[in-house]
Amino acid sequence: MSHPHPDLSAPGPLAPGALRVIPLGGLGEVGRNMTVFEYDGKLLIVDCGVLFPDENQPGVDLILPDFEPIRDRLDDVVAVVLTHGHEDHIGGLPYLLRERGDIPVVGSQLTLALLEGKLKEHRHRNVPQQTVVEGEKLQIGPFVCEFVAVNHSIPDALAVAIKTPAGVVLHTGDFKMDQLPLDNRITDLRAFARLGEEGVDLFMVDSTNSEVPGFTTHERDIAPVLDRVFTKAKNQRIIVACFASHVHRVQQVMDAAVKHHRKVAYVGRSMVRNMGVARDLGFLNVPGDTLIDMRDLDNYPPEQVVLVSTGSQGEPMSALSRIAANDHNVVHLQPGDTVVLASSLIPGNENSVYRVINGLIRHGANVIHKGNALVHVSGHASAGELLYCYNIVKPRNVMPVHGEVRHLHANADLAVQTGVPRENVVVVEDGVVVDLIDRKAVVAGKVDCGYVFVDGSTVGDITETSLKDRRILGDEGFISVIAVMDSVTGKLTAGPEIQARGFAEDDTVFDDLKPKIEAEIEKAIGSGLDDMYQLQQVIRRVVGKWVSDTHRRRPMIIPVVVES
Repeated sequence: MSHPHPDLSAPGPLAPGALRVIPLGGLGEVGRNMTVFEYDGKLLIVDCGVLFPDENQPGVDLILPDFEPIRDRLDDVVAVVLTHGHEDHIGGLPYLLRERGDIPVVGSQLTLALLEGKLKEHRHRNVPQQTVVEGEKLQIGPFVCEFVAVNHSIPDALAVAIKTPAGVVLHTGDFKMDQLPLDNRITDLRAFARLGEEGVDLFMVDSTNSEVPGFTTHERDIAPVLDRVFTKAKNQRIIVACFASHVHRVQQVMDAAVKHHRKVAYVGRSMVRNMGVARDLGFLNVPGDTLIDMRDLDNYPPEQVVLVSTGSQGEPMSALSRIAANDHNVVHLQPGDTVVLASSLIPGNENSVYRVINGLIRHGANVIHKGNALVHVSGHASAGELLYCYNIVKPRNVMPVHGEVRHLHANADLAVQTGVPRENVVVVEDGVVVDLIDRKAVVAGKVDCGYVFVDGSTVGDITETSLKDRRILGDEGFISVIAVMDSVTGKLTAGPEIQARGFAEDDTVFDDLKPKIEAEIEKAIGSGLDDMYQLQQVIRRVVGKWVSDTHRRRPMIIPVVVES
C-alpha cells in the first residue's frame, strides 16, 4: 500500500494515454475537497470546498485548497464538476473563479442554486453553468462524465464516473446508502453495478465513516424521536439547530411542527436563504401558513412555535451561539425552552459545541443532542455499506478520499478485505499525485500544496508563521523592551522600558530584570558591538532566559533599540 512520503519528488511528465489524479484537498482532513484529473493536456476539477478552522488557527475565517499546482494551467481547465452543495465541496469555488472567471461549472439543480448565492456575494457574473441529472452523460473536453444518484445529508447529490481512454474512474462524492430516504432517491447501486461490469479502473471512495462498523441509521428513524420531543415539550418553545443545508432534517422538523400545530421560523441568514432555495425548487415541502417570520414571534405563544436555527457547531457568530450567550437581537431564552442540536460533532469543534450547550443549560434550557437522543444520523456510509460497494463495483484499483489519515487507512483495509490486492490500494494525502497507467494506479510524485488561509478580505497572506505568532500572543502574551542609546558615547540614555500584555498585570515583576538588561547591553557595547539589530538580539536573549527561568513561560519578546 502506498504511503505519502515527504521525500517524493515532483511528478514527471504524464505518460501518453495515462490519466493523472492530483488531490489538492480533502485527503488528510475532513473538508476543502478538491481533486484535479488530467488527460491529454486538459484538466477536470471535481469539487472545490473549504475547511473551517480549528482553535489553533486564530483569526482565520476559512481554509482553501492550494491552487498553486494548477495556477499556470487554469486555461487548460475544461470544467469544475460539483458533487453536492455542502460548503466543504463548493465553498472554495468563488476563490478559484477569482483566478479565472469563466471556468464552466457543472452540477445538479440544487447544488448550482446554492452556489448562486455565493457567486452573487463574491460578485461573479456570467459564470457558465450546466445543470445535470442522474443518468446523464456529458462530454467535457476529453472526459466523458456520467452522473449517478447518491444519497447524502443534502438532496440532489451525485457520484461521477469519469471515462477516458486511460480507464474509468468512479468518484462517489459524499454518500451513504439509506434504503428508505425521505425523498425516495436512493443511491443507485444498479448504476454502480453496471459500471462495475463495464470495469472501474479507479474507485475513489468517501472515507468519512469508514471506522464506524455496520450501517448508517436511516434518516427516518429520527422522526419518532422528534415526535417524542414535541410531545414532551408541548407547553414550551422548541428550538432546533442543524446545518443550514440539511434540507431533510428541516423537513422532519417541519412535519413534526405541522403534526403538533406549531408555526416554524428560521433563525440565521444562511438558513433563511438555503431553505428558500430548497422550497422554490421543490426539495422542501412547506405546508401553507406554517412558516412565519422571526420578527413576528411575539404574536404567538411559545408553545405554538418552533425555531430552526443555524449554529449546531458552536460557531461563535451563529444564531445559536448568540442565543446561548443571551445576546441575540430577537430570540431570548426562557427557562424551560427545549433546544435540540440535530447535527454531528465535527472533529475539532467539540469544545465550541459544549460551550454552547453549557450556556443554554445555564439559562434554564432543556438540551437534547446526539449524545442523549437519536436526533442526528450521519450523511456518510459506514463500513458495512462500503464493503457492499466494493463487492458490487469490484474495482481494479482503489483510492480512499475524504477523510483524516485514520479514515483513509480504515477504508483501504475494507477494500483489501473484499479482495482488492493491497498493492492496488493507494493511500495518499493532499498533493500526492497518482497516475493510472495501463489500468494500474501508481504514485507518480508530489506537488507542493499547503493550507491557504482566508483572513477577513485577504487570501493567502496569512502564513503558518503568523498563525504561530498569534498562538504565542494568545497563549503566552508579549513583552516589549525599549532602550535609547547615545550614538556618540554608546551609553544608554533612557530605558530599558518594559511593558507586557497578557503576561503579568503588575510591571514591578520586571524590577530585577532591568539591571540584567543594562549590564548585558553595556557589556556588549564595551566589546565593540554597536549594531542595533545585534543589541536587540542581546535584549531578546536576556529577557527570554529570565522569563523561562523565573516564570516557565515563552511570551513573544519585542526588543527595540533607538539611537539618540
